[in-house]
Amino acid sequence: MTQKTELINFWKQSLGFREIELNAFKDVNREDFIPENLKYRAYEDMPLPLIRGKTISQPTTVMMMTHALELQPGEKVFEIGAGSGYQAAIIAKIVGEKGKVITMEVVPELVSLAKQNLAKAKINNVEIYEDEGSKGMPKEAPFDKIIITCACKEFPKLLLEQLKPEGIILGPVGDKNEQEMVRGFKDKNNKLELEFLGPFLFSPMYGKYGFEV
Repeated sequence: MTQKTELINFWKQSLGFREIELNAFKDVNREDFIPENLKYRAYEDMPLPLIRGKTISQPTTVMMMTHALELQPGEKVFEIGAGSGYQAAIIAKIVGEKGKVITMEVVPELVSLAKQNLAKAKINNVEIYEDEGSKGMPKEAPFDKIIITCACKEFPKLLLEQLKPEGIILGPVGDKNEQEMVRGFKDKNNKLELEFLGPFLFSPMYGKYGFEV
């Protein structure tokens, strides 16, 4: 049994991920999103280094965040922190051809890397921009779902404004050393209900709502 299959079996037994989420994990090769010299470690359940101190999250973290978004085919999703493009690729598979993922990344080398990786994986419904993502992208708003894959002090206000009623925003909120995964559900009256999903550790966000400029 491969490490990839072992992970899928573990998640089925322990975490209750949906079939559409597990199929996305099966379809996207994690080895296409990590450095060449680490490909043999692609399905170890741990984060792996990329460049400039950034990492690709461990598979279970990626899938827990994916599951928490409650994605549906055809949705438009905004992501802060493209990294190597892996999380965006998983989301893109679930929202499908009628859906769209817009992702922002501040590290120029990662923008190039993510574009190459997504092209290699033949994923065409992701757009990557080099920018600090806490401002969102008003011209593409509103979004069904928003995912933040870097540590932030709070959910950026501009992002909350760009989230549809009955939409979900998800991200690690806290300080540089420890964060809590927070899921916000925006009700029909634009009120945000928060749910706390446990402690995590992510690289810091850049900009006003983050820790690095």
